[in-house]
Amino acid sequence: MRKWAIVLGLILMVLASQSSRAEVEEEHRMKQEEAILAGGCFWCIESALEHVPGVVEVMSGYTGGSQADPTYEEVSAKQTGHYEAVKVIFDPSRLSYKEVLDQFWRNINPTDEGGQFSDRGPQYRTAIFYLNEEQRKIADASKSKMEVSGTYDKPIVTPILKAGPFYRAEDYHQDYYRKNPLHYRLYRWGSGRDQYLNKIWEVAKANPSVKGGNAMATKKYGGRTDSELKKRLTPLQYNVTQKGRTEAPFANEYWNNKKEGIYVDIVSGEPLFSSTDKFDSGTGWPSFTKLLVPENIVEKEDRKFWMVRTEVRSKHGDSHLGHVFDDRPRPTGLRYCINSAALKFIPKEDLAKEGYGEHLKLFEA
Repeated sequence: MRKWAIVLGLILMVLASQSSRAEVEEEHRMKQEEAILAGGCFWCIESALEHVPGVVEVMSGYTGGSQADPTYEEVSAKQTGHYEAVKVIFDPSRLSYKEVLDQFWRNINPTDEGGQFSDRGPQYRTAIFYLNEEQRKIADASKSKMEVSGTYDKPIVTPILKAGPFYRAEDYHQDYYRKNPLHYRLYRWGSGRDQYLNKIWEVAKANPSVKGGNAMATKKYGGRTDSELKKRLTPLQYNVTQKGRTEAPFANEYWNNKKEGIYVDIVSGEPLFSSTDKFDSGTGWPSFTKLLVPENIVEKEDRKFWMVRTEVRSKHGDSHLGHVFDDRPRPTGLRYCINSAALKFIPKEDLAKEGYGEHLKLFEA
């Protein structure tokens, strides 16, 4: 009898634990908030916002039209009045609605009435769809800030509209950038989106009178002269970042680092990755599922060694970091395989002291 009592007790403990975990998950879900945004091709807005710390999920869909359950073909044929849009589900304890909008502005051209970049037509217009009065006020303030920022030399035409029904797009369009990474990168570059955004925000950073954007837009990151780098970096760090070399697996500084913190470019200091997205890929190099600050990364085609790969470089330091591969399961399907020699690790407890205090919220309980 005693053995059965022990077994029964263990079973009850397991059931209680599962019930408690389910309650915690439900509590977290209930605290999540939503934002609905239209910024042209929903593939691009989904890929940009899904990597923002605090974002739980981004869903592509249609909103703002007159027909229930529209299809992609109907929306593309301009028969329904819908926008291509995304629904952003985020954790307000880590990311505010204002910060979601800050990221949104940085990924669109809000002065274009006829679409976005190479995508033309009413379905590709920009808009912010507010879900309640508080969101409307925050959106109005955010738009006003952009209007007086000096970032653009044309009027901002992105409307702020009351949200109506949001219809989830077909499965084919969800996470398109992960399912079809090569086609997506070619499409995105061909659309002209990245070229425009890089130009706009480089001008904004160079102009002290520009007040728009988020905190990242005002940080000063940059490289050094070659002679300075040779003095400051170790031979391995120099060869990796400046010559595109690869360090040895399992014999580098961070491959097995399990401490909490962020990883920045050893040359420029720009934030690149977080320990919250680091995982053991079994390759012997630091591996991450996503980027900490997507605008600090540049991807380039690499055809060395008789194969086609995607090289990852830092935007401001122009350091060779490693490569990105699409060979992993969710949450992103990506594996950023990075050289430790290209990175500097900033422990959680030193973030504020080192000037990276805005990332402390990543490690709040």
